[in-house]
Amino acid sequence: MPLHRGPEKPDERPRSVNPFYGETNPISDMVEAPPKHRLPDGPLPPTIAYQLVHDELMLDGNSRLNLATFVTTWMEPQAGILMGECRDKNMIDKDEYPRTAELERRCVAMLADLWNAPDPAAAVGCSTTGSSEACMLAGMALKRRWATRNADRYPGARPNLVMGINVQVCWDKFCNFWEVEPRLVPMEGDRFHLDPRAAAELCDENTIGVVGILGSTFDGSYEPIAELCAALDELQERTGLDIPVHVDGASGAMIAPFLDEDLVWDFRLPRVSSINTSGHKYGLVYPGVGWALWRSSAELPEELVFRVNYLGGDMPTFALNFSRPGAQVVAQYYTFLRLGREGYRAVQETTRNVARGLAERVAALGDFTLLTRGDQLPVFAFTTAPEVTSYDVFDVSRRMREHGWLLPAYTFPANREDLAVLRVVCRNGFTTDLSDLFMEDLSRLLPELRRQSHPLTRDKDRATSFHH
Repeated sequence: MPLHRGPEKPDERPRSVNPFYGETNPISDMVEAPPKHRLPDGPLPPTIAYQLVHDELMLDGNSRLNLATFVTTWMEPQAGILMGECRDKNMIDKDEYPRTAELERRCVAMLADLWNAPDPAAAVGCSTTGSSEACMLAGMALKRRWATRNADRYPGARPNLVMGINVQVCWDKFCNFWEVEPRLVPMEGDRFHLDPRAAAELCDENTIGVVGILGSTFDGSYEPIAELCAALDELQERTGLDIPVHVDGASGAMIAPFLDEDLVWDFRLPRVSSINTSGHKYGLVYPGVGWALWRSSAELPEELVFRVNYLGGDMPTFALNFSRPGAQVVAQYYTFLRLGREGYRAVQETTRNVARGLAERVAALGDFTLLTRGDQLPVFAFTTAPEVTSYDVFDVSRRMREHGWLLPAYTFPANREDLAVLRVVCRNGFTTDLSDLFMEDLSRLLPELRRQSHPLTRDKDRATSFHH
């Protein structure tokens, strides 16, 4: 969560309140308007409290027009009703809410089957608050397994984790919080994610694992998981080092099983030890729910698992947090039940078709060069063409925001810091009609941007609107 500080200059002025908010005496309600940075002295009527909060939130961006986020922004009304019915249920209380716990267990079993676990009944997994927590849990399991294998050298030896520089920031947090050295494979040329052989070369006896990303947030591309495993197989033949792979499938693990069935990336690869995904991304559930699965109990050290009473029995749990609502897990089960394989395939295919079609239309404008085309994740990244000198991607992002579109512009990391791009994330609910409106607004802006004498962005670091 972000860290916040109090106001530099405390503002004790009461908030302005519409006189019509007063149900019986408008004047008294204007006088009794609450302060902003300290608790009010007394209570407010619920209608007034609601309206004050509601009005301020109108200044937020429209989530449906947020092309930066991977997070689900639309669900069916029935899912919303179920979530409302379950928001007061604490997921940790397995014995008080046994049916919610059962739905979580069924979701794990469904994902184990979907990801081709050798024995779905033997796979173990859990729900989380999102992929970030799921990645932390997977990293903890990798580190503990490595520490057990190297008990004669640890804690003297420092463990390391190999991954591409394009990984989501949660992996940086894991390495920081759990004192693991991050070994990053840089971008090179037109390769914007991990190179399998370069990753294998970074591995040594202190490597706890290698992370492969099935769907990079930078450009929407899949990392070559099968080639990564093959490179590590060769490494083991040469050196004896047996390095496990964790697949961060925050987005792609809910796309590839339905649209790229011939792509081998999951538990079909013996070296894949664990997989995570975000139920609240292409799992099609409102935030926040994620999932972490291990091939079998052998990949999840028993000492990391806590046990709670469940129906008079024993329920193993693995989590960083404690209390959280059961609503999102129930919504995930609803969505699995509602769509099934064919329904998911139809939704994801529609989303990919929108992304590919929109990418082609952006390329046809002539001002932009595509880095990706939305044919893996329903995501594409593009930059200004070499001959465009009057504006840059940050100008485009700023001007599109004037029309309500939250279109992220950002620079790439080390070795490609010269490259600044725009990225469009297509999700369920971002329809062909909305993509038409996007193109209309973008096309309308281009003549004005072309007339600029030079790009207007002076500080690209401050202009970057990509943080996840």
